[in-house]
Amino acid sequence: MKNYKIIVEQHPDGFVAYPLGMKGVVVGQGDSYDEAIEDVKSAIKFHIESFGSDVMNVDPPILEAFIEETDIQD
Repeated sequence: MKNYKIIVEQHPDGFVAYPLGMKGVVVGQGDSYDEAIEDVKSAIKFHIESFGSDVMNVDPPILEAFIEETDIQD
């Protein structure tokens, strides 16, 4: 079992989730947070089965991800 860092975005029409540090595009979606997580987990598994475990070999590895909100003066 391996841990992956997942970004989840909430949009007006549902949720979108995608992993950090994976080669290629892997996206999950759902009407709820949990549905998006389950969908992206399935997509990650399929992606690794299709393209091999090398899809996670990014250099340098992502250690942590942060979301920050800031104001910008016009």
